Amino acid sequence: MGCAPAFGKSFRENAGNNDEGVEGAVDGMLLAVSEQCGGDVVDVMRRMFGVTNIRIEKFEHAQVLAKINQAYQQQSGQADAVIEKLEVGKEDDLSRLMNTSGVTSGGGGMHEDLLDVASRAPVIKLVNLMLFEAVKAEASDVHVQPYEDRLVVRLRIDGVLFDAYTLSRSVLEEMVSRVKVMGKMNIAEKRLPQDGRATVQVGDGVVDLRISSIPSSHGERIVIRLLDKSARLYTLSELGMGEQSYEEYRSLIGVEHGLVLVTGPTGSGKSTTLYASLSEINSKQSNILTLEDPIEYQLDGISQIQISEKKGMTFASGLRSVLRQDPDIVMVGEIRDQETAVLAIQAALTGHLVFSTLHTNDAASAVTRLLDLGIEPYLVASSLVGVMAQRLVRRVCPHCGTYDQAMVGGLHRLDLNESDVDTRRMRLGRGCELCRGTGYRGRVGLYELLMVNEPIRELVQSRATAAQIKQEAVKSVHMRPLRESGVEKILEGVTTVDEVMRVTMREFNGVSETESRDELIQGEI
Repeated sequence: MGCAPAFGKSFRENAGNNDEGVEGAVDGMLLAVSEQCGGDVVDVMRRMFGVTNIRIEKFEHAQVLAKINQAYQQQSGQADAVIEKLEVGKEDDLSRLMNTSGVTSGGGGMHEDLLDVASRAPVIKLVNLMLFEAVKAEASDVHVQPYEDRLVVRLRIDGVLFDAYTLSRSVLEEMVSRVKVMGKMNIAEKRLPQDGRATVQVGDGVVDLRISSIPSSHGERIVIRLLDKSARLYTLSELGMGEQSYEEYRSLIGVEHGLVLVTGPTGSGKSTTLYASLSEINSKQSNILTLEDPIEYQLDGISQIQISEKKGMTFASGLRSVLRQDPDIVMVGEIRDQETAVLAIQAALTGHLVFSTLHTNDAASAVTRLLDLGIEPYLVASSLVGVMAQRLVRRVCPHCGTYDQAMVGGLHRLDLNESDVDTRRMRLGRGCELCRGTGYRGRVGLYELLMVNEPIRELVQSRATAAQIKQEAVKSVHMRPLRESGVEKILEGVTTVDEVMRVTMREFNGVSETESRDELIQGEI
C-alpha cells in the first residue's frame, strides 16, 4: 500500500491534478492511499505528525508513487543549494549544534529522518543531505577529507571513491561536530581517534552508520560506513558463482560439522556470502547462532549476537557462551586471534558447523594463516572442510555497455589469446547518466573455492606453503583460481579486463601472501 500525507491543500492540487472531488484547503491532513487504509495507519499518522483531523482519500497507485518520488527529488535538489550557501562564505548563518533526540546509537527509539530538513540549521541540513545522497547512490562509505584550502566529501560507490562535493574548509569543525553528536562521540576531543554509531531513517528504510574520526595535519578526518538495513539480502544463487563453484559450495555448507572459511580483503563481500549461506541452510530443525560486529542484517529464525569489546564481549568470550546454547551451526564474524581460532576449531571438531572469515588474499593462504596463529597442523587438517576466497568487481552498465574491440585486444594482459576464446559477448560501458559516466553499475563476485581432501590434509600436516596447497587444489579438486573466475565474467560481458586486473593483481603476478611474507623474513635474516 502506498501512502502520502499532504498538509494545507489537497493532494490533487499538490500533484498538479485539479480533478473535481476535492475542494479548497484541508483542515489538518489529507492522507492519500493507493488502496483502503486501515485504522492503524491513521493512528500512526496522528502520533507521527500530531494531527487529529485526518481525511483519507483513495488515488491511483501511480499518483501516490509520483508524489513520494517528488519528495525524494526535492530533498536531493536542496543539497546543492545548501552547499552553495556554505561555499560562498555565509558561515555566520550556521547555528551551534543542538542535541538531537531523533538520532539513536542503538536499535530502539526514534531515528533521525534525513528527509526532514526544512527547519534544520544549515550544517545539519548539509550532513543529512550528504548522507541522503550517499544512500541514494548506494555508497558504502562517506569520506569527509580536509585539505589546507578546502574540504572534500567523497563517496565510495561500487568499491571506488568519487569526489562528490568540494566545500569551504571553514565548515569543517561544524560538520565534524554534527557527525560526532550523531555518533554519541566526544566533540571536545580532537587529538585522539574516536568511533561512534548512529541510526538514521531515509523514507521507510533504516540505515546504520559506523563513524570513525581521526586527527590529520589539516583537521579531523571523518569516515562513515553505511549499512542499509532495508537492502534486500542476496540468495546463494544470486551471488554470481560459476555453476561448478555453486554446486560444490552448496554441498560444502550442507555437512554436519567442520570449519568453513570465507576470505578476502575488507569490502570483498564476505558478510554477504555468509548471510546467503546461513539463509540457504536455515531450518526449524537447526539452532543457528551468530556473533557479529556489527549485525548488518536481521535473519529470520537465527539468533544474532552483537560483539561489544568495550563491554568485554569479544568474539572469543562470546563463542564460549554460544557453545553453551546447544548450537548446531555457529557463525563467528571474524577470526582475529589465536583464542578465537582455537575455540572455532574445537567447536568444529565437537560436532558443530562453524562459519567464519579471515583476511587473506587467496584460499590457500587461509590455511597457513591458521598455522601462523599457533594452531597445530593436525587440528587444522582435521577441522577445515573448505575455504571460499572472493573479490568484488564492478559490473558493466547494462544501459551503455557495448561490444568493444579495444577491450578484446586487452586480453593479453591476462595471458589470453583472443583467437582461443569466444569474445562475442564482451562489453565495455561508454558512460551514461545511470552509471554516473563510469561505465559500471553494481558489483558481482569472483570466487575461488578450495575443497579440503586427503592430499590437501597431508600437505597441511606437513606445513606446506600456500603455493603448494594451491597447486594441489587445482590438480586434485579442480579449484578455479580467482583470475579464472574473472576471465569467465569478462567473456560473459559481465565485467572488464581492467576490473579483473584491479582485484587480482597479486595473484596475476604469481605472488601469494605466504610467499611474500617468507621472502621478507628471509631478507631480514
